[in-house]
Amino acid sequence: MLTDQDRIFTNLYGMHDRTLSGARARGHWDGTAAIIARGRDWIIDEMKKSGLRGRGGAGFPTGLKWSFMPKESDGRPHYLVINADESEPGTCKDREIMRHDPHTLIEGALIASFAMGAHTAYIYIRGEYIREREALQAAIDEAYEAGLLGRNAAKTGWDFDLYLHHGAGAYICGEETALLESLEGKKGMPRMKPPFPAGSGLYGCPTTVNNVESIAVVPTILRRGGDWFASFGRPNNAGTKIFAISGHVNHPCVVEESMSIGLRELLDRHCGGVRGGWDNLKAVIPGGSSVPLIPASICDEAILDFDWLRDQRSAFGTAAVIVMDQSTDVIKAIWRLSKFYKHESCGQCTPCREGTGWMMRVMERLVTGEAEIEEIDMLFDVSKQVEGHTICALGDAAAWPIQGLIRHFRDEIEDRIKARKTGRLSAVAAE
Repeated sequence: MLTDQDRIFTNLYGMHDRTLSGARARGHWDGTAAIIARGRDWIIDEMKKSGLRGRGGAGFPTGLKWSFMPKESDGRPHYLVINADESEPGTCKDREIMRHDPHTLIEGALIASFAMGAHTAYIYIRGEYIREREALQAAIDEAYEAGLLGRNAAKTGWDFDLYLHHGAGAYICGEETALLESLEGKKGMPRMKPPFPAGSGLYGCPTTVNNVESIAVVPTILRRGGDWFASFGRPNNAGTKIFAISGHVNHPCVVEESMSIGLRELLDRHCGGVRGGWDNLKAVIPGGSSVPLIPASICDEAILDFDWLRDQRSAFGTAAVIVMDQSTDVIKAIWRLSKFYKHESCGQCTPCREGTGWMMRVMERLVTGEAEIEEIDMLFDVSKQVEGHTICALGDAAAWPIQGLIRHFRDEIEDRIKARKTGRLSAVAAE
C-alpha cells in the first residue's frame, strides 16, 4: 500500500492551493536548477533506472524513448510535445493533474525538454477540457512571471518556452503522429512510421511525444532518485500510478497507488468495494475502453500492471478500471464501445474504415439476438483482420473489446440468439 509521503501528486483532489506558492510549499520547483546542472546524460540514466514506462497506454520505457533523440542538433530545433488529449473512455487521470497539480507538469516539461535538447514544448490538450486549460494556462503564466519559464528558465541557463494548444476533441488526436498533424494545423490523421517522431516529428524536426502523467512524475523521480521509484511494483512494472476507477463500485475515484496492486485490494480499499458485494462482479475493463475485459473468475488474483494483464490477453492501458456488476448487459456495453470507435475512426486505413462499421453492425444484432450463431466466429475473424493491419492502434482498439467479449462471454451471446429464436424474451436485452 502506498503511503502519503510516497505520493507524487500531493493535490490530486484539489484540497490545497494549486498556485505556484502552493506548489512550492508542497516541494515542487525545489532545486530544479541543481537537477538540470547534473546534465542530460544523468537525467536520462536516472529515468532509465526508475523503470518508468509511458503512462499514456503503450507502456514504452520513458528513459529509452528520450535517448532516441539526437545528441547534437543538425540545425533543426528539437521539440517536446505533451499529449494531454486523454480521450480514452473511462480515463480521467491527466485532467486531475492539469486541474489541481499543474506545476508538476510544467516543471517536468522544463526538465524533460532540457534532457532532449528542446527549447520549446507544446501541451496538446483535448477540446472538451475547458477548465483544465484555464488552470494550466494560469499556471504557465505564473511560471513565466516568476522566471521559471522563458529566458534562463528557473536560473538553469536554459531558455525554454511552453505553449498550450487546444485541440478540437477528436479521439484520433491522442495517437502521437495524428496529434502532430493536428498541431501543425492539418487534419488529425496518423502518419506512416518510419520516420519516427524522434527523427522527423513536429515540423519535420526531432520530437518526443509523452503523456501528461509520464512528464509530471519526472521532477519527483529525479529528486528522490530512480531507485526509489523502481522500488514500487514488480520488476519491469515500476513506480506509482494514477488509477481512475469508474462503473459499479460504491465510490468511484481517481487515486495514486503502487503499480502491481491487486485489483480486489484497489477496489476494496479506495472504492468501498463492488456494488452489491464482490460476488456481484461480472467483468472489469482494466485499462480504458480499448483493452479486452477480464471476467470475474480471474479478478480475485488480478494484478494491475503491464505484464500480468498482457499474460491474460488484456492490457494495462491507461489504468482506467471500469467495473461491471451482474446487472450489466455486457454485450450491449461492448456494442456501445464499437459504436464509439466506428465514430472516431479517421477513415485513412481501409480495414479500420470498413471494419469498425461492419463490427458495430454485427454487434448491434448480437445485442438484440437477431444474429446467427455462425456470425460470432465471423465477427472474431473480422476483428483479427482489422487488428494489426492499420497505421495506428485504433484498429486494435476497436477489435480488442469485441475479442474479449467473445472469449469470455460467448455463452451469453449464444443464449441470447437462441432465446430470440425460441421467443424466450427474458434472456434478450432491452431494445
